[in-house]
Amino acid sequence: MAKRGGSKRTQSTDAGRVIEALPALSHLADVPNFDELKPHDSQRAAFARAQDRLGDDVELACVVRLDRGFPALATENALFRAEFATKLTKGGDSRVAVGDWVAARRPAEHDMGLIEEILPRTSDIARWRGKARGEKQTLAANVDIVIVVQALLPGEFDPERIVRSAVIARDCGAEVAVVLTKADRVDAAHREAAVAAIRALIGDDVSIAVTSSEEGSGIDDVRALVPSGTIAIVLGESGAGKSTLLNALLGHEALETGAVRERDDAGRHTTVARRMVSLPNAGIIVDEPGLRSLPLVGHERGLAKVFPDIAEAASTCKFRDCTHTHEPGCAVRGGSFAPERVAAYVALASEMRANAATLDPDIVL
Repeated sequence: MAKRGGSKRTQSTDAGRVIEALPALSHLADVPNFDELKPHDSQRAAFARAQDRLGDDVELACVVRLDRGFPALATENALFRAEFATKLTKGGDSRVAVGDWVAARRPAEHDMGLIEEILPRTSDIARWRGKARGEKQTLAANVDIVIVVQALLPGEFDPERIVRSAVIARDCGAEVAVVLTKADRVDAAHREAAVAAIRALIGDDVSIAVTSSEEGSGIDDVRALVPSGTIAIVLGESGAGKSTLLNALLGHEALETGAVRERDDAGRHTTVARRMVSLPNAGIIVDEPGLRSLPLVGHERGLAKVFPDIAEAASTCKFRDCTHTHEPGCAVRGGSFAPERVAAYVALASEMRANAATLDPDIVL
């Protein structure tokens, strides 16, 4: 009977073949320079402590790209692929995300760098994997703002998806902005209604850019959302126009875009790698493959940040486990909140309760 998983030699060979098939880093354009990447003071302090433990030959590095799980690191002097030191793989702490800061070394006898330690994150943009153990997938680390991209086309514009993304962003310690694409394919009334719907749900303090990559309109508004020294992640479903938008921001065709399907006017999914892209005269954007779903669990803090007035009222309901649907003494239903905001708050709170109920009893959110 064959052993599951194969031998270490086989696994190493397979990994080598994958790495050889990855794009050569020397051929990649628009990768951020190290001086564009700004570690937090707490991360510099953590790196100094790591140097004391690991030696002066370790370097401060940032994960700027992930291809099939294999990280590419930028240091002050080099750009190289890396794998994890044995102590990390044995300890189960061998996952990094684009934007992570690490302590790494480049042994002379080794063909890749070694990640020796992953430094603490200042933000962690993550979604629930939908498993009973409450596992999260980090989409990007240490970002400042989440840009939610959504097409304005009828049947694709979904304010609920925007609210959901805003809850995750705020819960994970980042700001949120919205970019509406394909504005040239709808009329002015539709554009205005979409912006009004977003404002009605999440307020006037969220920046909204209305764009048409085809016409080149609104691109400077998006660039203004990511000033120099800022790192943003772009979230959106496949076909929302993310890659086309990023090409417009870069000023050249750097990212692959799929042909548009005639039946629904949506581009095919093209982004595979998770990667940082340096914008001319602006900051850095993390390009993320299209996400089909953003399930919520344990994001109550983010929900309260997106709907602070409703959350405050909810804290005064007669029953602590009030669902805000039928209970007497409900301060949410008894308040003067817009019905669409209450509906969005109640739906997301209900989803989080239902998802939390599926977790193993020993999981603490």
